Amino acid sequence: MADPRGFLKHGRKVAERRPVDERVQDWQEVYPGGPGKALLPIISEQASRCMDCGIPFCHSGCPLGNLIPEWNDLVYRNDWNDALDRLHATNNFPEFTGRLCPAPCETACVVGISQDPVTIKNVEVAIIDRGWDNRAVKANLPEWHTNKTVAVIGSGPAGLAVAQQLTREGHTVAVYERDDAPGGLLRYGIPEFKMEKSVLDRRLRQMRNEGTIFRNSVNVGVDITADELIDRYDAIVLAIGATVPRELPIPGRELGGIHQAMEFLPQANRSALGQAVEGQILATGKDVVIIGGGDTGADCLGTSIRQQAKSITQLEIMPRPGELRVEGQPWPTYPMIYRVSSAHEEGGERVYAVSTTEFVGDSDGNVAGLKLTEVALQDGRFVPVEGSERELPAQLVLLAMGFTGPETGGIVEQFGLELDPRGNVARNEHYETSRPGVFVCGDAGRGQSLIVWAIAEGRSCAAGVDWFLSGDTKLPKPILPTERPLVV
Repeated sequence: MADPRGFLKHGRKVAERRPVDERVQDWQEVYPGGPGKALLPIISEQASRCMDCGIPFCHSGCPLGNLIPEWNDLVYRNDWNDALDRLHATNNFPEFTGRLCPAPCETACVVGISQDPVTIKNVEVAIIDRGWDNRAVKANLPEWHTNKTVAVIGSGPAGLAVAQQLTREGHTVAVYERDDAPGGLLRYGIPEFKMEKSVLDRRLRQMRNEGTIFRNSVNVGVDITADELIDRYDAIVLAIGATVPRELPIPGRELGGIHQAMEFLPQANRSALGQAVEGQILATGKDVVIIGGGDTGADCLGTSIRQQAKSITQLEIMPRPGELRVEGQPWPTYPMIYRVSSAHEEGGERVYAVSTTEFVGDSDGNVAGLKLTEVALQDGRFVPVEGSERELPAQLVLLAMGFTGPETGGIVEQFGLELDPRGNVARNEHYETSRPGVFVCGDAGRGQSLIVWAIAEGRSCAAGVDWFLSGDTKLPKPILPTERPLVV
């Protein structure tokens, strides 16, 4: 594959980001010209590092089973069109994963056993962005129509993936979205500096040209009921996500100025797109504390920086991870190591191994600070460290502690669907729920997970729906609902 000695001749290089003092002044992507262009000067060199390893563990590291060695070889040989075909063979939306996925494929790379892994994610996004620039990405029209109709509830990555797969098989697919535009968290949860919405919109245009129908501003379960959907469609797919946020029930939670991340980020995204937002939650001039050390917390951090917060502190209850793999997370699993996102480069303070015990208010009933204590992990439980209590000033607190599962009222309740022990919508090996003809995929069935898993689930669910409608399917089914990722 590629240059047999490439990984010996070249070290790992990644796309360079714009200078911090420049990029925090705007909402554009942090890479100059977008991540697809940032690596182009050294793209052939980096693709050549992909070795002929015999068993490419990057395939299993990637939930989509991306054919990574194949398109690395094609990029090295300057065969961009074939590289684009191989990329699309397993991934409907590589421009999304190339920007947003944490790249478990790279931690499973065989080169990474003894040196830095191949720059897989950057090569991926370079292929797809070049394909869009050269107009090589076209509508893939079905050869015939089946006269079968499918409703997809939710237009996040899982819903979009299942819709595109089924549309291309000739089924008539309508995607319902309760927001005013499709995309789910891709549109209003992911900040512009991580993925500009023009990237999403161009893919939606392709889907519309293929025949997918989008019905926006429709709250399914309210504006249209489960019985109405059953009467109108031959199959229904729930891709409603895991949108119930994890709460922090401690004294002072009722104070003003304490918000869930998904109250703050969508408003900021709308504002960045030029939309008017009445009563917008702003970090401007405030001491901001973000509770939660994951990607959502980093999104809140980058957004608060661009809103010119006075100070920003991000809290994490877990201890600070090390720079290298620990013994219990060997290759090729996804290790919990210390990572620095683009937002972390831009500012703010990260505080580990602390737990918030109380919110402190001012005379007007708004948050003025919070009390926290250091914690230590003992017998699987976090125990406060005596004498470590302190207080942080905070006029804005953002809760970014993840999500507990899907909303189980509304459409889920109307369908009378069973839940699994984790509170997700239960399904069988075909992604079908306890009600025949109703399917579920993505976070609603799996639980909170990665964007790459959402797309993989959407593709797999489409195969189950096609089998239900047609008695057979030629669609790929990369994963089963019971399979677990290498990501820990």
